[in-house]
Amino acid sequence: MMPAVTALGGMAVVGALVGAGCSEDSTATPKITVTARAGVAPTPPAQGAYFGAWVPPLLGPAYATPTKRPSAKASPSTTGSPEPDELEAKDGMTALTGFERDLGRRVDIVQSYLGWKTDFPRKVDTALLEGGDRTMLLTWSGTDTREIVTGKHDALIRERARAIKNTGKPIFLRWQRDMDKTSLRTKVHSPEAFIAAWKHLRTIFKREKVDNVAWVWCPTARGFTSRGAQPFYPGDDQVDWICVDAQPGGDFEYRDMSETLKIFMEWVREHPKPVMVAEFGVPQSYGTRRAEWLRKAAQTLQNPQIKAVVYFNSNEQAQEQRDRRRKYEVTGDRAAVSALREFATTPYFNPRNLPVTSGG
Repeated sequence: MMPAVTALGGMAVVGALVGAGCSEDSTATPKITVTARAGVAPTPPAQGAYFGAWVPPLLGPAYATPTKRPSAKASPSTTGSPEPDELEAKDGMTALTGFERDLGRRVDIVQSYLGWKTDFPRKVDTALLEGGDRTMLLTWSGTDTREIVTGKHDALIRERARAIKNTGKPIFLRWQRDMDKTSLRTKVHSPEAFIAAWKHLRTIFKREKVDNVAWVWCPTARGFTSRGAQPFYPGDDQVDWICVDAQPGGDFEYRDMSETLKIFMEWVREHPKPVMVAEFGVPQSYGTRRAEWLRKAAQTLQNPQIKAVVYFNSNEQAQEQRDRRRKYEVTGDRAAVSALREFATTPYFNPRNLPVTSGG
């Protein structure tokens, strides 16, 4: 039986809010509704926006060196060392709590990435789910949408639905993000195929009585400028949170968050849903302007329809070592860390009034 009260369980319907720091378009914000079950699935705060992050394990792919990565061949029975998945879980929590120490507070949302066939929960997921009152944003990759609709993957989907239900925790489920990218067309195929697959997944989750999930639909911000993202929208009755991935893009010398989100925010006002910005970051190539960018972003994101923001504290999208335009980690950059701390500890982005410490 699901718990009655959860970390981000709240009101299922949130009225339009207008407050200090909100954008000039705030009066156009629709009344916000979700299909998620209040008190069980994560729902929007009445005021402000949750703050979250993706913080890769320190020994993960973006950080590992041959001398530091634990050997998967090592046998605990002969070496006394922990299993690789136990190391990942411990290391993941160490990385997260270190980031939170710099931030001066716990995050509301912690992101986790999961392959289509990867078992869930892994030990790192269990550690994150049990490590306090953070809520997981589970980013689950997809597979061939046409195969999903034929029922080929129903057994796997049922298994995943039951595993999520059995956690007893509220979970944001972000399935097949960035579906509008042309690089994913061979498995997404078309907007019609994606929407049919989305509905198929939701139907199976409903049959399994999975109440602790909020469905997060998440294309790219760039897709709204090209009008490639809009056709993939399954409909207001199929989506709990409308989301966007909003990195500035590697082809810009400098670009404010307001420019990245402009077309998306114009579109989303027509849909009465809470908004999540699930991947955003300030490129290392911005140098001394990184702090300025973060402070401007904090103002831009104080829009009454935006109810969650998730910082992408990682360099893993860099195409090569010198690609600083796609490196977003702030760790070690004192000015950027300080600005992100200001961002995260602003009352608007701390709606649960979590304790704020002196930082690291």
